[in-house]
Amino acid sequence: MSVNAQDPNAPVLPSLTAAAPAAAVERTAVGVLLAISAAHLLNDAVQSLIPAIYPILKSNYQLDFFQIGLISLAFQLTASLLQPFVGMFTDKYPQPYSTAVGMAFTLTGLVWLAFAHSYLALIAAVAVIGIGSSVFHPDSARMARTAGAGRHGLAQSVFQVGGNVGQALGPLLAAFIVLPLGQDSIAWMALLPLAAMVILARIGAWYAAKRRALAAKGGAKAVAKMLYSSTKVRWIIFVLALLVFSKFVYSVSLGNYLTFYLMDKFALPVQDAQLYLFLFLGANAAGGLLGGPAGDRFGRRVVIWFSVLGAIPFALLLPYADLFWTATLMVIIALIISSSFTSIVVYAQELVPGRVGAINGLFFGLSFGLSGIGAAALGWLADETSIRFVYQAVAFLPLLGLVCVLLPNIERGYPAR
Repeated sequence: MSVNAQDPNAPVLPSLTAAAPAAAVERTAVGVLLAISAAHLLNDAVQSLIPAIYPILKSNYQLDFFQIGLISLAFQLTASLLQPFVGMFTDKYPQPYSTAVGMAFTLTGLVWLAFAHSYLALIAAVAVIGIGSSVFHPDSARMARTAGAGRHGLAQSVFQVGGNVGQALGPLLAAFIVLPLGQDSIAWMALLPLAAMVILARIGAWYAAKRRALAAKGGAKAVAKMLYSSTKVRWIIFVLALLVFSKFVYSVSLGNYLTFYLMDKFALPVQDAQLYLFLFLGANAAGGLLGGPAGDRFGRRVVIWFSVLGAIPFALLLPYADLFWTATLMVIIALIISSSFTSIVVYAQELVPGRVGAINGLFFGLSFGLSGIGAAALGWLADETSIRFVYQAVAFLPLLGLVCVLLPNIERGYPAR
């Protein structure tokens, strides 16, 4: 098993003592990885509740689509802008319990959202939830990499699928709890971040013990060495950012506005539309789970290529399909397009060894930030034209993913592997 010696996550080495049985260590690593994934599930279930309750907020506060988009923008900006800085800080000064602190912000924002009774209060509440996300994601992804013991694609995939499953649960929580009981019932969802705080406190203790074990053994950090010049690394990161842009702005058109699109085009009641959204987000979770191991086996670049080329024809057909084929196509699209994010993150981690926290913060931050900007822009476009026109326009966004032709094959003999 190969491990990157330059990675500041060296305490993630699976063998803490020479006498420790390999099987026991592996069980411990898997248990921690699943626990981090569960915390990610709880965190993202809260986050996905925000777009899932847009129909309630639109009706209660007489909002237009642009105002709905601004709510998304407020959340996504605070969820994105802080993440790279949190990641860079914890690269230098590890904070084992920062994830639990982040979840406390999420809990606070969620309770505020339940009892907010003005548009500005809604904006402030979702912004606080976004701050919690910024603090949670960089180090939780780092700890998942730690628990993966060298199988970075698998570790990132298991971590990511927790978030994807959580995103799929949001519409169900909205459909069966919040929609029938009203906005105040959101307060019951505070049990989710509270449970996550307990889990993350235990994981933080585990991570702190790993670092102490390494220090006791005299572990030292090697100087990270990149294969390419800084200029070329920045160019490759820019290409990866374009891939994230095409993926997440397209995905936000489905995730944020799918219920409105189905209600408008097929006259579905809101609860039925929420179930279709759950179907889409469930397929998104499955694709994320499959993408990481596929990247370990076939290479990150291959998975990225598959995600781009595979999604294009189905995305172009989606706006012209009937209800049955709309459901079928959106499941296929979600499975394919969601398979690449794990590979993009791990590709970037291997491109810039020794900067795991900064890379996690950058790409999770990009995904949130671009989603927020896309939500606001698409909301404005829907007001100016129609929700159906939005779906016709964004169908071409996956074509931008063809920039992946510019990505070098860093996996062939690259030292970070």
